Amino acid sequence: MIKKNIIYFFIILVIFLADRISKLWIIKISNINKYPDLALLPFVNFNLIWNKGIAFGLFSFNQKSNYDLLTGLIILVTLIVFWMTIKTRGFEKYGFLVIFSGSLGNIFDRVMYSSVPDFIDIHYKNFHWFIFNVADIFITLGVVILIINELILKNQK
Repeated sequence: MIKKNIIYFFIILVIFLADRISKLWIIKISNINKYPDLALLPFVNFNLIWNKGIAFGLFSFNQKSNYDLLTGLIILVTLIVFWMTIKTRGFEKYGFLVIFSGSLGNIFDRVMYSSVPDFIDIHYKNFHWFIFNVADIFITLGVVILIINELILKNQK
């Protein structure tokens, strides 16, 4: 049991650090080049924006009280995900663990910066997807794991 808990902690730590390092790097680049728009591939740019809302900038608020209420709600949902992480087993546990880890990165930013730095811009010609960050990738990956678990793995049992 202790070995598994060390593995779970290691997963959380690696995801959190990957998110933090990527955000610190893009913030540093942004401070050097005021408005960086770094083209990595023909369909991927790094372009820093500060997101005060939830996923993809939804529910962005300029009033501090609304922002604080939204942050409190996000922390509550993250605590529920943590509880689900503790209560589940197998593949499902890893889905919740990855969601929890990504959420920690974004909560950290909400507390430290009062917004979340998003910077990965995927596009095709003039169509741009919502700008997101590494934590968002892991949150999405966790949701995909839970969907696969529910639709495929549970049906096989």
